[in-house]
Amino acid sequence: MDIWLLIAGMALITFVIRYSLFAFPDLRFPPLVRQGLHYVPTAVLTAIVVPGMLIPDGQQLALRLDNAYLLAGLVAIAIAALTRHLLATIGGGLLVFFMLRWALGQLPL
Repeated sequence: MDIWLLIAGMALITFVIRYSLFAFPDLRFPPLVRQGLHYVPTAVLTAIVVPGMLIPDGQQLALRLDNAYLLAGLVAIAIAALTRHLLATIGGGLLVFFMLRWALGQLPL
């Protein structure tokens, strides 16, 4: 029963937060808040991707040269910084990732 109350509470909070933007369409945020909101997508994406790069097995930190996730992620970051091209970043990162997995013998056959 406690779990259902928790789920209902989270749903209510999520609804109220999202509905408030529709209920008050003339709501204007201060410049500092608007500036901070520009960083939300980057922060969320970082919070999703970085743990997968650093802890690929979900158990231990893997800061080793045989961690294809980490190395390909770093290459993808470099490609993004140099080219500012989304498709080149995705394609280059995937290519490096699969080449590293193949070179390290980590591809399941």
